[in-house]
Amino acid sequence: MLDDCRFGRSLLAGGACLVLSACTVLGPDYKTPQVPEMNQWQPTTKGMSSRTSSQNYDQWWIQLNDPTLTALINEALRKNPDVKIAGLRLLESRAQLGIAESLLGPQATIGTGEVITGGQRRDNRYISSTTYGAGFNLGWEIDFWGKFQRGVESADASYFATLAQYDDIQVLMAAQVAQIYVNIRTLEARLDITQSNAKIQRRSLEITEKLFLSGNSAELDVQQAKTQYLSTLSSIPQLETSLRQSQNALSVLLARKPGPLPEMATNTGELPQGNLALVSELPADLLRRRPDVRVAENQLAAQSALIGVAESELYPSISLIGSVGINGRNGDSSTLSWAAGPTFSWNLLDQGRLGNQVLVQDARFLQLHERYRDTVFQAAREVDDAAVAYANDKDEIELLTQTGEAANRSLDIANTQYREGMADFQRVLDSQRALFNQQERLVNSRGALMRDLITLYKALGGGWEKGRQRPLVDSATDAHLRERDDWVPLLDAPLPAATDSKEGKQQ
Repeated sequence: MLDDCRFGRSLLAGGACLVLSACTVLGPDYKTPQVPEMNQWQPTTKGMSSRTSSQNYDQWWIQLNDPTLTALINEALRKNPDVKIAGLRLLESRAQLGIAESLLGPQATIGTGEVITGGQRRDNRYISSTTYGAGFNLGWEIDFWGKFQRGVESADASYFATLAQYDDIQVLMAAQVAQIYVNIRTLEARLDITQSNAKIQRRSLEITEKLFLSGNSAELDVQQAKTQYLSTLSSIPQLETSLRQSQNALSVLLARKPGPLPEMATNTGELPQGNLALVSELPADLLRRRPDVRVAENQLAAQSALIGVAESELYPSISLIGSVGINGRNGDSSTLSWAAGPTFSWNLLDQGRLGNQVLVQDARFLQLHERYRDTVFQAAREVDDAAVAYANDKDEIELLTQTGEAANRSLDIANTQYREGMADFQRVLDSQRALFNQQERLVNSRGALMRDLITLYKALGGGWEKGRQRPLVDSATDAHLRERDDWVPLLDAPLPAATDSKEGKQQ
């Protein structure tokens, strides 16, 4: 009796130790990585105002004051195939998270059953018999070392990484539509300038031909005028080719057939207008909101949890198993059987492989850490590059505007002096070339200014927030998936808000 009590106490103490050890979660706890080199970084703000209040970047394209562009971007964010694929990947990631969470409960519940009828012939008689049986087996590995908990952490971080990728495709899509839109408007403006200058040069050609026929001008003037006129005309086909290719590219982004967009038939050659005021507290905090930076960080968090999963394989696993079954034959009394108890397994002779697997996961974590740092540096570079280009574009436009005015005045004077015989035709040709060149440079610079502004908004990571409020899939795909009941909870679950506290911790 005393031995039984001692055995009971020992069993109780061992069970208590086992329960306490169940609180152990192996592996490192994830901490937000730091990039101390970026603490004092400030982007170029030359030519831009700076203010202390945060500017709203969630629909930055509205600030370009072009309703057509706004409508096209909103359409692309709904219809573009890449955006749709990103939404489906997010549904996939939700399902993967559900798989990881399910491992916290019983991992195997198996039901079996059978009804078998047979017979035999004996003494010219057929004797039949029926046997039946049913059984259930249950297996539950207890998460003593936090393997499944770390698995959930990894899947959760992977989900937020996929969510950030969903955000990132919207940032890229909005910027890409806006860039192509500006390019189309710039090409339209260049075509207008080229055609306008061709008219001026054709008029000069007609004047020189009349003067030559009347004997007041040399044939050289006629041939020079014709050369310049035809040279200008020859640039139109290439511009028209580039324009159509840009229109096709924009149509495909909108999931339309290639060709010009009816919405852009008006206001041809008119570029969007907008400005940017950088916030004074811009650097790290705003950069960390960029979806690609959040992708890199959440991938790092997911990998950190996998180290704990690998470490748990070095230790024994304890599972609870159970089974219950019933068997009978030909109406005889049935037999009920059951069994339950713990099982123990430990890969004692495989520690070399398992130990090195921990090192593999740790090395991958360190690689992702460096990739995260590089992503932050690249993000800062993109912001600074775009800010410098945007600021210098403004200076260039101011100078080119003055140069264009001077070139236009120079052409007027040259034409007047030529008609009055005070200057030769070469000065007219030079003035025409200078005017054409300055007008083209000016419209190109204005297009570059808007493209650099768009690039700056993209570099700041703006334009993804409203995507959290849109359905992940279009109505047709939604209806198709809802025919399978298992999709309904995943479809109806709202996305975390842009300021979700849980995601903020990941950031």
